Formats: sequence, C-alpha cells, structure tokens
Amino acid sequence: MTPLLDIRGLDAWYGPSQALHGVSLRIHAGEVLALVGRNGSGRSTLARAIMGLVQRDGELRFAGRSLAGLRTFEIARLGIGYVPEHRDVFPTLSVGENLQLGIAPGDGPRARTPRFSLDDAYTLFPVLRERKRTRAGALSGGEQQMLALARALLRDPDLLVIDEPGEGLASLVMQQVAQCLRVLRERGMAMLLIEQRLIMARDMASRVAVMGHGEIVFEGELDQFLQRTDVMRDWLGVG
Repeated sequence: MTPLLDIRGLDAWYGPSQALHGVSLRIHAGEVLALVGRNGSGRSTLARAIMGLVQRDGELRFAGRSLAGLRTFEIARLGIGYVPEHRDVFPTLSVGENLQLGIAPGDGPRARTPRFSLDDAYTLFPVLRERKRTRAGALSGGEQQMLALARALLRDPDLLVIDEPGEGLASLVMQQVAQCLRVLRERGMAMLLIEQRLIMARDMASRVAVMGHGEIVFEGELDQFLQRTDVMRDWLGVG
C-alpha cells in the first residue's frame, strides 16, 4: 500500500548545524504515528522539514506528490495540517476571525464535505464559542492551543502534524485536546503526533517511532514498542 506520507533519507539543517540525519518514515492514510523522544532529539525539526520551514534534502512525498521546492502554504493546500509547539495564532485577530481563516474553500482541487466543521470546533472546545470575539493574544496558553488545533482542522487536512499538544496544559484542557484527537482518529484522519510523554502515545497511536540525535532509533507497532524497555530507558529515560 502506498504511504500517504513517505519520507526517505531526510537531512535538515539550521544554518551550518545539521539537525536530521537520513530520517526515513512512512505514515499511511488513517494511521496515527506517535513520534517520541527527548527534547532536542529532532522531533520538531522533522515537523518543520515536512512543512518546508527549514533547509532540507532528501525525498518527501505526500499522496504520491513530491514536496521538493514547495512553499509552506502550497504544502498545506495539498492536505497537511500543522499545529506547531508554540501555536502561532494571529494575536490581534479575534478567535472567530482566526477560525474563519482556517476554513477550507469548497471549490478547490480537494473539494468535498469537510470532516471537521466550525460547529465541531465549538462543540469540542466550548470556550472558543464563548470567546469568539476576544483577541487571540488575550487567550491563555491552553485556549490558544485549542484555537490553533481547531484552525488547522478547518482546512480539512488528510494528515495532521501536531507538535507537543499537551505541552504546558492543565489536566482538564489536556483531556479536551485528547478527546478532539480521538474524534479525528475515528473519522479517519492520519496524524503525526509528536509527544515527549508516553501516555498520549499509548492512548492514540497504532505505531511509534523514537528519535534520538536527529535519527530514527526505533520504529514499530505500539505493542512492540511497549516491550522494548531498552529503547524506553536509553532514549526516553523511562525506567
């Protein structure tokens, strides 16, 4: 079966410093792959490389199309949604305006009935409805995370790349974000879930990849990963 996202021999740099070394990874349609590893292992760089935000070399194909030479907005239009670790909402625009910017046009090359609507956003994250006239810059970190996630989903991506969705969130907010991701999984959306903690990987993913020093050091089914205490000890610091 042809992968939805196919990465082969990917290198990436920040200036003269190489951050990724020959990364190969595949994600199939409807699959949730958890990418775990310590801080500085290269997980966020991989997400940025997929979106064309860092200097990179290697082969990246999405839905059979090469991403080489494409700009970030062109990659997004192909059907990849990206929620970065630091959210990147438009702070001077209201919550409602941020969400409107995310709504995919209905007459583009991927025109279809969306799997995630504005009503879904407000149902899953009621605080966004309550604060839809509030400037996004005035939201708490957890509210901004909800907004960034909802905005990305309104473009109806086939693959969601989400970086550290639980970082800095209170437990109740984390539960709401996790519930949203479960709904998306049930609706068949593929996800690259970048997380340092294992709890969400166990709950969400069918496969797990572990990064260390800019390389993939383990990739396999969730049950295989959970049996590899050596990988968890050496690369995640979990005894």
